[in-house]
Order: sequence, then structure tokens, then C-alpha cells
Amino acid sequence: MNQARLTALALAAIVVLGLLLRLYHIRDPILDHPGWRQGDQAAIARNFAQLRNDILYPQVDYDGPPPNYVELELQIVPFAAAQLYHVFGVHPAIGRLLVVLFSLGTIVLVFFLGAELRSARAGLLAALLLAVAPGAVYYGRTVTPDSVMVFFMTGTLLFWWRWCERRAPADFVAALGFGALAWLAKPPALLILAPIVAVLLARRGWRALADWSPYVFVAATALPFVLYFRHVSSIAEWHWFSGITQKHVLPALRAELTSPGAFLAGLRSALDLVHMLSTTILGPVLFTLMLLGALVLAVVPASLDRPRVWLFVSWAAVLALYAFVVVNVERVDYYLLPWLPLAVLLAGLGLDVLLERAGVEAPSAWSCAAIAAVVAIATYAGMLEIHPYYTWSRQVYASATALDKTLAPGSIIVMGHYGPDVLYLINRKGWEEDPLLWTPFDMESAVRKGARYFVAVEPGRVKANPALYSYLQRFEQVPTTTAWPVYDMTRSK
Repeated sequence: MNQARLTALALAAIVVLGLLLRLYHIRDPILDHPGWRQGDQAAIARNFAQLRNDILYPQVDYDGPPPNYVELELQIVPFAAAQLYHVFGVHPAIGRLLVVLFSLGTIVLVFFLGAELRSARAGLLAALLLAVAPGAVYYGRTVTPDSVMVFFMTGTLLFWWRWCERRAPADFVAALGFGALAWLAKPPALLILAPIVAVLLARRGWRALADWSPYVFVAATALPFVLYFRHVSSIAEWHWFSGITQKHVLPALRAELTSPGAFLAGLRSALDLVHMLSTTILGPVLFTLMLLGALVLAVVPASLDRPRVWLFVSWAAVLALYAFVVVNVERVDYYLLPWLPLAVLLAGLGLDVLLERAGVEAPSAWSCAAIAAVVAIATYAGMLEIHPYYTWSRQVYASATALDKTLAPGSIIVMGHYGPDVLYLINRKGWEEDPLLWTPFDMESAVRKGARYFVAVEPGRVKANPALYSYLQRFEQVPTTTAWPVYDMTRSK
């Protein structure tokens, strides 16, 4: 069997391994981590299927009667899932499986990028590490946009690298397509502009300023991004992207840039993100291999040429800056997913250099056994890190689905609990509110807008709000099998 066929079979085996890991708990309801984000995405998919089947008009279940348009990234997976809902019915596993396909696609793209940067063996090692990395496994099956973004970011960098090497028009067109979809999939994909510029400068020096391709690339990929966000911002009631940026990220950044004390505090806080990166995203084994790979590539002579050095340095620098500016404020681990392709490539290329220095040219029994042992340890350690994320409350699921069968079809509700995932399972539109902050005036306003029920998902917090609790006692409770009191606002006692 020739080398090309062996490589293809090895890559296919890696993809199958990645698939099996990502199918773990694939049919779980939308209550596992991160429930808030997945609840929004699942609701948007269902609303595409049931309300308005237009990808330019994403809407969530809350903030009153529909339509409730929301300012979020282009809803690629929810819209695709909605089309499948028309054929197979509404099943959350459909959205999860679509994300799995993008995650597996990233494994393939990483192989090709590793092969371009060093060798097919380096690409296979990087792909294998990505297949088992805990962040890639878990978020590669959640209804969230981050794995989709990483897929398009990786494709953009792969084809841009090929374009800079060969100047083949097909590679430039592919880079344009991946780039445009990367920005739309989620705005942090713009980070990839740093290594794109660095690679071109490393290859052409200041002559790159006279090269037409980066200008065309930026203009052609930015235009859909600008047009989409201008449109969705104009129709949205919830401005998530601009709201997070203006209310959280920019104020924190201004404080850090104007106060040495705030800057040092932010830097110390950002260093804490290393723990997050080394556990649920990369896992301890891949994190160690990334550092080892970076060290090997730095100290072994001629392991990297100038364009490859600039690629990795600029890529790591912009990811570190992003972690300091954004993830340091919005401290959720899946914001660190863009580190995954960089980490596995550093590890894969570093391991390839070590194998080469050890004189291992073809796969041998001991080298295969050693790699299998490392992968087994990495998989086990990674699954231990993310296993709590698969946990979900069966009691909450039973209560929410019971209310779906009990409440009047199509009724508008006020849910006394922050949680799009629970509202999604109740399968009603309306409001989700903290019952400790909700007032009788708010409730009367909601009733005038069509609300029929108040669902006390957190009855303790309702009782802790004397004004609201007293007001709700004026209305009949709906008999249910749940521990959540439900008040029918159309039936006074």
C-alpha cells in the first residue's frame, strides 16, 4: 500500500475516532452546559422552522410575543437545522449533529494545514490531537457557534497559506469564501487577520504593501459582515454583540489602559485563564504537548523558516491579546476555542521534529504504541475535565416538558427564571425574568401584551418578593404535576 493511501486511511480513522467521541450524549436535551447559549440557538432554529424561515431574521423566545429579533452572528447551524426540521421534525440532536460535522471538518483542515507547514505526519499528529482535545470534543457537539467559527477560521488560514505559496486563483477564492463565512459565523474570527498579514509580510516584506490580494481579501470578506450586522442591529430588540462590547469589554479595556493598577489587576486575572485553557479546552496532555512543541520548534535549528515563525508568533500573540481584552471580561471557556488549531499544530509539528531527530521515518511498532498511549491518556484526562458539562437536571426536564403539555397551546408566559433552555423546553414565547426583581407593575404590563401565565420556576425567590407574591395570590393556580406554581392571569380568585 502506497504512502498516500496509508495517510488517507489514518486520517479516516482519526475522523471516526473524533466522531465517536462527539456522539457521546448527543441526544441529551438542551439543558447541559452551556444551557443559556444552547437554549438561544435551539430556539432560533425552531423559530426559523415555525415562524419566519429567513436566515436574516433570527428570533429568540423571550422579551414578549414574537417577533423577538436578536443581534447575533449569522445563524448558520440553526438555519440549516430548521430546514431539516421540516423533514424530520424538531429534534435538538439535529443541530448537534450539524455542529459535529463542522468539528470533524476542522480535523481534516488541520491535517492539511499541518501537512502544508511541515509534513503529512505532522498533519496527522495535529489532527489526532484535535480529535481528542476536550474542548473540541465537547463543544464539537453543542448547539453553539464557536466550533463553526473555528472551522471557517482554520480553512481561511489554510487557503491563505496556500495562496501565498502558490498564487493559485482557486486558493484565493477558497480563502475568500472561508474568510467571509468566518467573520459571519462569529466576529472573533477577525483574529485570524493577524497571522494572515504576518504570513504575507514574512514572504514579501514591504513589497506586500503593493500586493492587491490582502486589500481585496479584507474588502470582500468584510462587506458581508458589515451589511449583515448593520441589518440585524436595525431590527433587533436584543443587541447581544454590540451590547457585550459596549457595556462590558470596552469599559474594562479603557480602565486597564488608563490605570496602571487596573492593568496589573487585569493581567493577573488574565493569567488565571491559563488554567481554563489547560483543563476544559486543551486538557492537561495537549497543553503540555503544545508547550513542548513550541519549545522544540524554537530551539531545533531550521525546524521553521521565517514565514512559519511569523505565522505562529502572530497567531499566539493575537490570541493572547484576545484573551486579555475579551475572555478576561466574559469568562467562559468556549471563548478560548480559537486556541485549539494553534495548540494542536504546535504540538504536531514539534512531535514530528522529535521523531525526525530520533531517526523515525516510517511508522514502527514502538512509535505507534507510544502515540497510542499518549492519545489514550489525553482522551481519558480530557474526558475527566469535561464530564461535568454533560450533566443536566432530569427534574427540570420533566417539569418543563410537563408544562408544555399542560399550558394552553400558543400561550404567552412570564417565566420566573433566567434560562432560555428552560423556556425552550416549555415551548412557549414570553418573558424570562428574575422573580426577585419582577414587580406587579411589570406583570400587569406583560398581561396587557398578551401574557397568560406566570411560571414560578424559582418559587423561593417569588416568595422573597412580597409585593409580587401577594399580587399573584389573586389568581388561580393551574393544576400541574410539577413543583413550579403556575398562575393563570386570566382567572381571578
